[in-house]
Amino acid sequence: MIQALKGVRHVTSGAAKQAVSELCIAVPWGEIRGTVWGPDHGRPVLCLHGWADNCGTFNALLPFLPKDFRYVAVDLPGHGCSSHRPPGVLYAFPSYVLDVRRVVDALQWSRFSIIGHSMGGNIAGMFSALYPEMVDAVVLLDSYGFIPTDPKEMPGILRQGMDEMIQFEKKMEGMKGRVYTYEKAVERLLAANPSLGEASAKILLERGLVQVDGGVTFSRDFRINLKNISRLSLEQSLELQSKIEASVLVVLAEGGFEKIFTDGDKKKFTSTLLQAYRDRNNTVVKVPGDHHVHLNNPEVVAPLVSEFLQNKALSPSAGSADVTSPKL
Repeated sequence: MIQALKGVRHVTSGAAKQAVSELCIAVPWGEIRGTVWGPDHGRPVLCLHGWADNCGTFNALLPFLPKDFRYVAVDLPGHGCSSHRPPGVLYAFPSYVLDVRRVVDALQWSRFSIIGHSMGGNIAGMFSALYPEMVDAVVLLDSYGFIPTDPKEMPGILRQGMDEMIQFEKKMEGMKGRVYTYEKAVERLLAANPSLGEASAKILLERGLVQVDGGVTFSRDFRINLKNISRLSLEQSLELQSKIEASVLVVLAEGGFEKIFTDGDKKKFTSTLLQAYRDRNNTVVKVPGDHHVHLNNPEVVAPLVSEFLQNKALSPSAGSADVTSPKL
């Protein structure tokens, strides 16, 4: 694995101006891209975005967080500036977990914290369960860490995902992506994501668009829209959750997933997961806002995340021999 910093730019948020570097990590099918914030020897934090977003989702939040951390925010494969998966390959949660393992291996991180939003939180939950010795603190932003599924629904979900892939391949053979004007691309993103403000949408589109003849196209791989066939039951989710050794902070938006997972089994599943976090002395809080509150209104989330990282993440003295400075 080879990684490099490709240039430095500055991001301004309020009164803060920070240098941000571009990250590039080689993977077998291309590269995983991202951004790097903070001092070279800061305590490492990996930031994982939500479905169909990109690492720009953290641009508004990171300037408010403690300055003695090294934040690496990645574009997951198929998102932002990262390479799409090879033809014929479905996007699934275990594959994203493997991507995280590739990233931290390239960075030579042996112990770090994770901030995950939505899907990124679910990836963080599974990674922290499979590699508990590597993760000291987890922040779940409008995410439960796992999304349990009723086992009775799984055969239908598996078939749907496979059928969608076949139909997608037939439909997309020889086709090119739709070209938009920038203004129409903003409208399209806002229409598909009611929880985004216009300013937030434009931040995501900095890495979410590609310039082409006649306008722009979305950079994401449209296979990410296909049904996710990798599912866990509530029992499997709880078993994995029990393996997490890291301290966990769950920040739920009142107008986010709390409004979506309200019916029958879904509410039962999420309530059970949240109670299991509490039973292990983890913290679950609710904040005003919607699913993208960390991007739209970072000042609501930042104090909670900052205090948690300062109190729960690995201290400079504790286990410092386990932390290898990233070779960037």
